[in-house]
Amino acid sequence: MTQGSATPLPAPKERRRLREARGLTQAELASRLGVSRSTVRSWETGRTTPRGRKLEAYVRLLGVGTTLSDDAVSGRQEGSVPALVGAGAPPPSRANRVSEDRRASEDRTADGPEPAEHRDRGAVDRDADRPGGEGERGDTDRDSAVREPSLTPAQAFDALYAFAAPALVRQTYLLTGRRELARESVERAFQLAWYRWPEVAVDRDPAGWVRATAYEYALSPWHRLRPRYRHPEAPPAGGSERALLDVLLTLPPVYRRTLLLYDGVGLGLPETAAETEASTPAAANRVLHAREAVAARLPELALPEDLHRRLTELGSSERLRAAKPRTVRDHGEHRARQWTRAAIAFTVLLIGVTALTLRTAPDHYEAPLSPPETIHGLPPRSAPGPLSAEELVLRAKLRSQTSSGPERLVPDIR
Repeated sequence: MTQGSATPLPAPKERRRLREARGLTQAELASRLGVSRSTVRSWETGRTTPRGRKLEAYVRLLGVGTTLSDDAVSGRQEGSVPALVGAGAPPPSRANRVSEDRRASEDRTADGPEPAEHRDRGAVDRDADRPGGEGERGDTDRDSAVREPSLTPAQAFDALYAFAAPALVRQTYLLTGRRELARESVERAFQLAWYRWPEVAVDRDPAGWVRATAYEYALSPWHRLRPRYRHPEAPPAGGSERALLDVLLTLPPVYRRTLLLYDGVGLGLPETAAETEASTPAAANRVLHAREAVAARLPELALPEDLHRRLTELGSSERLRAAKPRTVRDHGEHRARQWTRAAIAFTVLLIGVTALTLRTAPDHYEAPLSPPETIHGLPPRSAPGPLSAEELVLRAKLRSQTSSGPERLVPDIR
């Protein structure tokens, strides 16, 4: 379940983000690829696309295959995320913070000549890239880091699960009000992520991919038909937590999800609209209406800051433990094997039924029998009718006599 060698080229905006995540400027990347800086700028704006060996080298320097591993490791090492917001995008690494400082200088020089200090710095970078300098050793180290991923697919999945699963279970509990359904939704989402790991590993926000899948599964209307989910679960112990959860569950599912993403997870309004498949104005209206509904029942939560704090406290008050990542992977693989065997069995059954049908089906055409018709002009068919009373008496008499017939027909020898 690893990604193939033919790695697709990311989108233009994603190319710039990956370059900045590697801590490279456009000039440094152009120097390594042997092209001009304007060529790299046109690649990142989408005007042109690299081809051939330039494409392979460009993708390798961007580190498309190792993006998830670096982000998951950096998110796990930071460890300073809130209890409810942990399933959002991983916190920026040091390379991302450095790239923010370099972006301003690149934007200032994009439309005009470079200032003298930038030209001097470019000259220093070119001198450092010469053989024998420190730049060559640094470039070699960075290239080796790109070529050799630090984590295997299983380790990267475990890192993502350890980073996102605990907070995602708490979010799903706020979304559904059911503890078992929350754990089941998160496990199913991660099982699907492991099944489609080559796609999830190169996604810009793997935690967001899993979050959207878990939310869709948790809000499925088919759960109400399951016997175990027909009755409500025990509410939280605290009175304030119980009141807030009751208010959340009275909201429509789409409003509840939008409010949780915006005020609970802390996503921006465009990201919330994209994840809920709505326009930005529609997402904003949903947030406003959901806040008004909560404030009408709980006036102390009229401020968004207080609502965010209470949502975090409500999610943290419940002891919702997620399963081990290895257990989730094993169950996902077992489920995939079962579905594969079921598909094979159904295919074999379909082939058998088709063969039996072909064997027993008629192989030639038989004309159907024409409907009967009445023929006129022929005499009716004669047949003996019922016996009369006299005929019945005579028949009984004949049957009662001897087998040789009446006596008068027997010759008398006397």
